Amino acid sequence: MPVVMFQVLLFFAAVFLLYGFFNYLRSPDRKLKKAKRNNEFYFVDDRDNVQHNFRFVYKGCLFEGEKYIGSVNKQFVVENINVFVTDPFELKGIHKQDIYLLEERIKEYYPHATIHWKHPINLILK
Repeated sequence: MPVVMFQVLLFFAAVFLLYGFFNYLRSPDRKLKKAKRNNEFYFVDDRDNVQHNFRFVYKGCLFEGEKYIGSVNKQFVVENINVFVTDPFELKGIHKQDIYLLEERIKEYYPHATIHWKHPINLILK
């Protein structure tokens, strides 16, 4: 009897470990860090929840966007987005054309939104 109990416990431990491993592989935070390390573009967003900010990485720089809801054509959509950078020193190598490209990428997800870039990104656009 104790051997069977040990085998059942071992089985559940293996299932638990596999579940944790697959959740780790699918984790958006892990993918975001990997994209930052590899200087790739990666966008993380919960489109169903307006209260959660979205994050994206471009050229090794981590950006965060705050979404604000409004009404357009008698429906509620994300109307304003404030984008800021978490670490201003990561902006090294980002040009004005890159900011315009990022605006286009954000507009793919939120076509009705007006995008406002916060300091120090707005200094590039002037």
